[in-house]
Amino acid sequence: MAVAIRQIHPYFVGEVSGVDISKPLTREEAADLDAGINKYAVLVFHDQKLTDEQQMAFTRNFGAIEDARGGNVTKPQDKRLATGMNDVSNLARDGTPLARDSRQRLFNLGNMLWHSDSSFRAIPAKYSLLSARIVNAKGGNTEFADMRAAYDALDDETKAEIEDLVCEHSLMYSRGSLGFLDYSDEEKALFKPVLQRLVRRHPATGRKSLYLSSHAGAIPGIPMPEARLILRDLNEHATQPRFVYVHRWRLHDFVIWDNRQTMHRVRRYDDAQPRDMRRTTVAGEAPTVAQVAAE
Repeated sequence: MAVAIRQIHPYFVGEVSGVDISKPLTREEAADLDAGINKYAVLVFHDQKLTDEQQMAFTRNFGAIEDARGGNVTKPQDKRLATGMNDVSNLARDGTPLARDSRQRLFNLGNMLWHSDSSFRAIPAKYSLLSARIVNAKGGNTEFADMRAAYDALDDETKAEIEDLVCEHSLMYSRGSLGFLDYSDEEKALFKPVLQRLVRRHPATGRKSLYLSSHAGAIPGIPMPEARLILRDLNEHATQPRFVYVHRWRLHDFVIWDNRQTMHRVRRYDDAQPRDMRRTTVAGEAPTVAQVAAE
């Protein structure tokens, strides 16, 4: 059975059938899925029961797996997943839900803000791939915004105004907006701001998109309050319901998204119950802008 992709939102998102991603892909299957990500920006798979090793093997069809270091405050001795796996669950190493006042949990609440994965890295992420191992019964939907459609809908004056703008991105901006302000010197060095273009052109399709994220907190050359208003206005525009797809997770769902074309956020859920979601990330291939000004 060949790979088939059915569009399930007016602007983006493809639902995939005809492939078992727990098994090695043929070259044709990998090419079809890569083309599907370029076109739809988000791909949804159902009934894909995976091990961590199978998820990482599937991920490597699309590039190298990103090193997760520098993207959280979890201590090495507290990590419960192997290198190569990003833990976006609410679980401690022993498999129980994190305490409400856990620093790890409070930091991870930033995932409930609109963002693009790893935009806080000088070379930001390409694809993210998320596997639902335990689904929380209450809440926990993931929402995706099509940043290509959002860009297309801007008026010409705004497009001209933002075309060459560059933003500073840092985990300290996104977490700071929630009141998470306490960092060690080592964390401050890890989370040092990097520069990203505000408007990106996709290398495969040529389409332009907004490159926004809660990690974006400054625009060099523009006073901070003004810069943040510009970013807030663009975020409000880009996350209008017409540009957003809501994914309601089922057990063993698997979703891939292109961070260069989308933003996403998880919605609140019952944190007293387990939610086990495991992400792999395909590393980006190049910076969006030279980093000299961020030094």
